[in-house]
Amino acid sequence: MNNNILCIGAGYVGGPTMAMIAYKCHDINVTIVDINQERIDAWNSDELPIYEPGLEEVVKSRRNKNLFFSTDIEQGIIDNDIIFVSVNTPTKTFGHGAGYAADLQYWEKCARHIREVANSDKIVIEKSTLPVRTAAAMARILEHGSKNTVFTVLSNPEFLAEGTAIDDLQNPDRVLIGGSQTEQGKFAIEKLAAIYGRWVDDEKILRTNLWSSELSKLTANAFLAQRVSSINSISALCEKTEADVSEVAHAIGADKRIGSKFLKASIGFGGSCFKKDILNLVYICETYGLTECADYWRQVVIMNEYQESRFVARMLKAMFNTIAGKKIAILGFAFKADTGDTRESPAIKVCKELLQENAIITISDPQALKSAKRDLADVENLENIVFEADPYKATEGAHAIALLTDWRNYKELDFKKIYETMEKPAFFFDGRNHIDSDMLYDIGFNVYTIGQTEKTHI
Repeated sequence: MNNNILCIGAGYVGGPTMAMIAYKCHDINVTIVDINQERIDAWNSDELPIYEPGLEEVVKSRRNKNLFFSTDIEQGIIDNDIIFVSVNTPTKTFGHGAGYAADLQYWEKCARHIREVANSDKIVIEKSTLPVRTAAAMARILEHGSKNTVFTVLSNPEFLAEGTAIDDLQNPDRVLIGGSQTEQGKFAIEKLAAIYGRWVDDEKILRTNLWSSELSKLTANAFLAQRVSSINSISALCEKTEADVSEVAHAIGADKRIGSKFLKASIGFGGSCFKKDILNLVYICETYGLTECADYWRQVVIMNEYQESRFVARMLKAMFNTIAGKKIAILGFAFKADTGDTRESPAIKVCKELLQENAIITISDPQALKSAKRDLADVENLENIVFEADPYKATEGAHAIALLTDWRNYKELDFKKIYETMEKPAFFFDGRNHIDSDMLYDIGFNVYTIGQTEKTHI
């Protein structure tokens, strides 16, 4: 069995992860394949299909040396004995479990394709986020009519945070590898562990059974999202009681049993994983009859959706209960800073609710305008949207600014200059508590932050 690696799926997980393996292991050939020719062409170009700090340098240092991008999936399966499966597993939009369960059609097609093409033994590694016991289902698919080819299935979930993915890959908190506890399974686990062991300390490489590995990924995201929803629920209370949510978060975060991470109040969480994984966990709990457990985790998502709608309701109330015909400048559309990813971004819902109130919105973002155009392509009043990369042009003539992504460069903007070009009274709604509210107020803005008392001149 060779050490050459194939990854099926050239997205946010497969691309950076495989690029890092190639970067750290020059003697291993790593090939990333995808059916999307445009995506593969982008990986082979000077403009990569995703933005991630440090990714471009890693890719360009190894591309066409031991890192390759291709659409030839069949040849990749034949040539490589270690196969990562990193295909999309979105939430189902149809049939049983719609809105909660993972849609596994792409995952199953991938497993069947591997079985049909493979002519030698393979280690097949789940990299996508999948429901518990999916690995066992993959093993059954691979083993059924497999032409005497031996397939060993592992679970190796990713724990990347977009915006810091390269650092997360270079210095991970842990690498989780789950496999069957047979001799064959343990061999495969150690083979994969040896690859990560080139740059990750062995004590950080956790070996578990398949099901613990799968459930750990869902649970990790659920716990992190739970903290966001928890502090956001307190932010609503702070605004009513004149408490300051940042002070509350600092006080409770100082308790080492709690810690400070993921306690920053905001407009809400987004991204491809949190909502999807929580809903998947809800579905699994319901499948096993654990109704109370399902209801508990469902509330995390409900709280997040409430926070998004509450933000718009606060804008509406502050601006004299009407924003029809008023220009709202949106600073940031990506779900977080340092990524162009807009999947489940709170900005999508905020913008759609503003448009429902007949506002005119101008959207600005350093990396996500292309995705923003796609995300809002189905709105009825598309003529009320302007996309503008320059934040100064985006805010000119605006009645209000809504900051929805905490890009670092927004802190460097000349807000006095911006204020002078806006309609008065000028409003600033900070969905990330990112800009100094006292400074904005002193300039003349009416300032509304998350979990803090508004500062107004009216």
